Amino acid sequence: MIVRAENLVKSYEDHRALDGVSLEVKKGEIFCVMGHSGAGKTTLLRILALLERPDSGEYFFDGKPVNWSRPGELRKNITMVFQTPVMFNTTVFKNIAYGLKLRGYSRAEIEKKVHEVLSLVRLEGYEKRKAKTLSGGEKQRVAIARAIVLEPKLLLMDEPTANLDPTNSAIIEDIVKEITKKNGTTIVFSTHNMFQAKRLADRVAHMYAGRIVEVGKTRDIFENPENELTRKFINGELF
Repeated sequence: MIVRAENLVKSYEDHRALDGVSLEVKKGEIFCVMGHSGAGKTTLLRILALLERPDSGEYFFDGKPVNWSRPGELRKNITMVFQTPVMFNTTVFKNIAYGLKLRGYSRAEIEKKVHEVLSLVRLEGYEKRKAKTLSGGEKQRVAIARAIVLEPKLLLMDEPTANLDPTNSAIIEDIVKEITKKNGTTIVFSTHNMFQAKRLADRVAHMYAGRIVEVGKTRDIFENPENELTRKFINGELF
């Protein structure tokens, strides 16, 4: 298991966003955290990305317990793509190259890696374009490129196609499949889109009110859910 979380709890003032979440994710799989808005999906992903610290509970990454006072080394192996990407005010090339420069890659290595990843996200020839002038779908693909060029062991994606048109959504779904196939990267993504979960995920966790109520293989979850809340969510009866 690359991810093992045990009894994670996280509150914001009087709101409990996570209420005892336990979860395991296998190396190399595409794992979906599915649920309605406000279920706790983003909070869970931010904790798995080491961007937030739980109030209690344990998180093991690649077999090692996370030391929350010094998570820096582990952060090199984990990247996150957010629902609304933020672009640096520069070219597409420099946006993607930024993390590589921080890690001390040579100019030749950066050139090679950036061009490879631009091809993967279907943005060949965009190197000199200003990132902030791109469409929403193109910006999201740049954000994905910026994350995967670092070759993380774990890629987290929070509602990666929530605000996009069908064409860009389909491209990003194809990219997700290719990342795992090409690099063996483990991907955890959140969505409220059941059809996307069915198309992409090897396994699915259904979150409701800060808890994971059911986890299973995608086909089993959709064809024969064991939890009544999951059945209602799939049937559109859960609001």
